[in-house]
Amino acid sequence: MHKGRIILHIDLNCFYASVEQIYDPSLKGKPIAIAGNPKERRGIVITCSYEARKSGVYTTMNVGEARRKCADLIVLPPNFERYRAASKAFFNLLKEYSEILQPVSIDEGYMQLPMVEGQNVMELIQGIQDRIWNELQLPCSIGVAPNKFLAKMASDMKKPMGITILRKRDVPSILWPLNVIEMHGIGKSTAEKLKKLGIQTIGELAVTDERLLKQQFGINGVRMKQKANGEDDRPVDPEAIYDTKSVGNSTTLSHDTTDRDELYKLITTLSEKVADRLNAKKLAGVTVSILIRTANWKTYTRSKSVNNAIYLKEDIVEHAWSLFQKHWNEEPVRLLGVTISNVSNLKEMTQQLTFFNFEEHIKEEPILKVVDEIEERFGKGIIKRGADIAKRSSFQSQTSFSKDFLDDLK
Repeated sequence: MHKGRIILHIDLNCFYASVEQIYDPSLKGKPIAIAGNPKERRGIVITCSYEARKSGVYTTMNVGEARRKCADLIVLPPNFERYRAASKAFFNLLKEYSEILQPVSIDEGYMQLPMVEGQNVMELIQGIQDRIWNELQLPCSIGVAPNKFLAKMASDMKKPMGITILRKRDVPSILWPLNVIEMHGIGKSTAEKLKKLGIQTIGELAVTDERLLKQQFGINGVRMKQKANGEDDRPVDPEAIYDTKSVGNSTTLSHDTTDRDELYKLITTLSEKVADRLNAKKLAGVTVSILIRTANWKTYTRSKSVNNAIYLKEDIVEHAWSLFQKHWNEEPVRLLGVTISNVSNLKEMTQQLTFFNFEEHIKEEPILKVVDEIEERFGKGIIKRGADIAKRSSFQSQTSFSKDFLDDLK
């Protein structure tokens, strides 16, 4: 068990939109959205400003619908070079406070504060938020808690520019009345399944028989109950951002198509992007998958395993196109995806690397570049595992935080 931890979850508010407002101050206070293809009605909103959200615009909404909700919406294409630069500055700033830092995506991360005798913790945390705003012009929300789950829940409670402390003893009064869909890690399908079991609130989940949850959800059911009770023993792991079991890429077409040549070109483009990312991570995989979404929103995936791990574009194209030809029923295609999974280190081919899907790629790809750039500047391994840092003499002398604050988080 980890005792006496003070963990922050720091979430940059409306990150892409905030960065665009830095580069063009005239956008401040206006409803803006960042979309994968702003000129096309089926482009998807990646993020939007709070002004846009007030009009009903939300992430994953298509551009056409977003414009109908908000007539004066300003839609911009993503500029990942800008976002990577801002993200790099953000994580560099955080590293001044702790080496136990886990980037989760390009705009959020967990940080475990080092033990410092007599430190005014809330003053320190307020100072972090102030610096991120004053030096980087980026608004952020910070959750403060004794574990990662509670820190994440806390950071979502007050946006933008909030600082929220969520103590374990406050879980029954603050979290238990909430619907389970409000709980981090529970999606719509899991919430629906819980509802069928008569479990609608986090409090009801917290007292549900563990055997029933394990029967219905496996080990994840046990973990859900633990989190519902405010328990989460996961370490802040600086290397978790590298953990990958699959590398995928998908795209929504600007128009539904049955053109075989066009679809082949699209699979070739997707395969090239996947190959580039595999190469960047020095990975290869033995399972090839395609994702097809038709014009009537029917979605299905098909996979095949190969004898030798692949990572080259030509090999990925060959297997992905073969899969597509075998399983496509010639319905108009709206979305296509290609994934290589069961990946291993290209050199060692032994290390098992966490799953991230097509939708997560839009945030995963930039943060991996950011981590690489930080290591280029400060040296390989500068972002370290918490277990390794605990052994460093520079931290051994910093024995205790303000005991009152640690006790207050219980």
